[in-house]
Formats: sequence, C-alpha cells, structure tokens
Amino acid sequence: MSTSSGIAIRRLHSVEDAQIEALADVLIDCVDGDASASFMYPLAPAKAQAFWRRVAAGVVAGERALLVAEDDTGIVGTVQLVLDQPENQPHRADLAKMLVHRRARRQGLGAALMQAAEQTARECGKTQLVLDTIPGSDAERLYVRLGWIRVGTIPDYALLPRGGLSGTTVFYKAL
Repeated sequence: MSTSSGIAIRRLHSVEDAQIEALADVLIDCVDGDASASFMYPLAPAKAQAFWRRVAAGVVAGERALLVAEDDTGIVGTVQLVLDQPENQPHRADLAKMLVHRRARRQGLGAALMQAAEQTARECGKTQLVLDTIPGSDAERLYVRLGWIRVGTIPDYALLPRGGLSGTTVFYKAL
C-alpha cells in the first residue's frame, strides 16, 4: 500500500536488526516529542531496541501484526495489532503503538496506517478493534475522523513522558 506522499506501508512477518534500530528511532522521536507511548523521557536507544525485540518475537510467534511505513530514508511510522487474545475474544484485536516520526507528520500517514491496520485485522479474521489514546490529542481527533467510537475516558491513567498524569480515552471500531 502506498500513500499519496510516496510512503509505502507493509506488514513485517519477521524483523531484522536494522528494522529494530529504525523502529527504535521512531519510538524515541515520539517520546522526545511528548507522545505517551508507555515510555518516559529520555528513552535510551537500548531500552527502545529491547522493546522492539520483544515485539519482533511476538510477530514471529503470530501474536502480533506489525506494519511499517517507509519513505526513501527508511521507516517513518508503525502500528501493531495484538492478535493474541483470551480464548473468549478470538474476534478482537488491540491496536497499539501507532507511531509517526515527527518529520513525516501532517501527510496523511496516520490515517493510512490506521486503514492498513484495519485491513490487516480483517485479513486476520478480526471483527472488532480496541485502542486507547490521550484525551484531546491529535491521535484522538484522527480516530474520531476515521469512525472509531469513543467509549469513555479513564482519568489519571498513566504518566506523560516528562511527568504528570494523563487520562486515556478508550475507542473501538467494528470492522
């Protein structure tokens, strides 16, 4: 899949060391830019790479679907589907870590990654997706625009990268 800005989106079925480094760079950039992505500022490269190695193991095991967006310089965005769900929830996946490097934002890449994730979920037999995000964020506005349904907000859910509590808003989308 390609976006209008020439960025290609594809699913990885295994993750090479160079891709782990590139994904770590995207994650570090997002945390540096105050994105709430489960990590605190400053995020050390070794910690970011260790996270992506765990994701890579889940990808190989079929527990996760990992999509990447690439331009002519490499990976500039990513999103995951957590496919491995409890026995009573085989129809569902969690959408996680939708990240876009700051240099590639405002080009429709977030929407393209979300649409690719939804299509991948369908291909994996999933009929419902769930995610959470920071209230009032650009991501929240994107999800609303793409037809995701807001369930509600949990206050004081997590720390922001540079400290201070933030809520999270939970969304779902039937496919």
